[in-house]
Amino acid sequence: MAIGAGLAIGLAGIGTGVAQSHTGAAAVGAVAEDRGNFANSLIFIAIPETVVILGFVIANQILG
Repeated sequence: MAIGAGLAIGLAGIGTGVAQSHTGAAAVGAVAEDRGNFANSLIFIAIPETVVILGFVIANQILG
């Protein structure tokens, strides 16, 4: 069970890191061109974080 919980958190973290690297670079470029894109860029950077939160919830359900 602990291996499954570790995989849930670890793989979610790796996936989020990959997603944020791409969206972060695109968001910085969009904000550099037009400051009005900041709010949308912030939302797109925050969306992949939900994957880690869901991975944490799944790990808690596996262990508990």
